[in-house]
Amino acid sequence: MRIVGIHRDGGPVEVAALSEAGDEVTVLAGLAEFWADAAGHLSRPAAGPTLAVADVERVPPVLPGARVVCIGLNYLKHVAEGSFSGEGVPPYPTLFARWTQSLTVDGAEVPIPADEDGLDWEGEVVAYVGRSLVDATPEEALAAVVGYSTFNDLTSRRAQKLTSQWILGKNGDRSGPLGPMVPAAEVGDLRDGLRVQTRVNGETVQDGRTDEMVYTVGDTLSLISRTFTLRPGDLLATGTPSGVGYARTPPWLLQPGDVVEVEVDRLGVLANRIVDNSARKA
Repeated sequence: MRIVGIHRDGGPVEVAALSEAGDEVTVLAGLAEFWADAAGHLSRPAAGPTLAVADVERVPPVLPGARVVCIGLNYLKHVAEGSFSGEGVPPYPTLFARWTQSLTVDGAEVPIPADEDGLDWEGEVVAYVGRSLVDATPEEALAAVVGYSTFNDLTSRRAQKLTSQWILGKNGDRSGPLGPMVPAAEVGDLRDGLRVQTRVNGETVQDGRTDEMVYTVGDTLSLISRTFTLRPGDLLATGTPSGVGYARTPPWLLQPGDVVEVEVDRLGVLANRIVDNSARKA
C-alpha cells in the first residue's frame, strides 16, 4: 500500500491509497481523521471513492501542525566527507527542524533560492509517528512508527553555512519532497539494511544502506520524547549517506533542468525537477 495526500475540488486534504499502476487513488479518510487512528486506517481496505490521479492534486499526507525533525550526520561516511570530518561522531544525534510548508511531493518542481549557486541533494528515509510518545523506550518508540517514505532533504548550502544553525538552509520553498508513505509492516526494520540511492540525471551520486545509520529510529525518537511529546503525524528524517554535492571536488550542485531521484528499497522512487528562482514568484 502507498499512501498519499490529495486535494479534490478545492476541498480539504484527504488521505488516499495509490493504485498499483499509480493512476488512481482511493480515499481512506480526511487528514485529521486519518492521523487520529493511522494504524487502524492502514489495517483496513480503503472504502472511500476511487478517483483518477489526473483529477486530484497530490500533497503530502502531513498535518499542518506536525513537527518534522531531521537527523544530521547519521552515516559515518557522510560525517567523514563534510566540514565536520575532524570532529568525530557526536554522542547524540544532531537534530534540526523543517516546517511542513517546505514539504512537497514526487513530481513537484523545486526552485533554487536567489542567493544559491544551486541545491544539494540528500536522499534519505522519513519515519512517521503513529501515536503519542512521552519518555518512550527505544522499543516503544520504534513500535509507534506507522510508515516510511523516501525523502530528499534538498539543501541551500550557502544559507545553511551562514551560521551554526541549519534551519535557513533546510527550509527553502518546496525543498523537502516526500514519496508516498508505505506502512511500516510492509517495510520492516531499517536496521535490516535498505538500499538508499540518489541519482542526478540518471547518474548515481549516493549509494548507501540504512543499516549504516549511527542513530537508529527507535533510539532517536526515544531521545526526542524525553524532551517534548511526539504526536501522531510527526516525522523523523533519518539522515543521508555519503555522496552529497558540496563535498565533491569541485562541488557539484543541482541546476535548473536537472532531475534528481531518490530510490529506497520497498519505498520506491521519488523524482523532482530543479527550476530557477522565478518559479518562487509565479
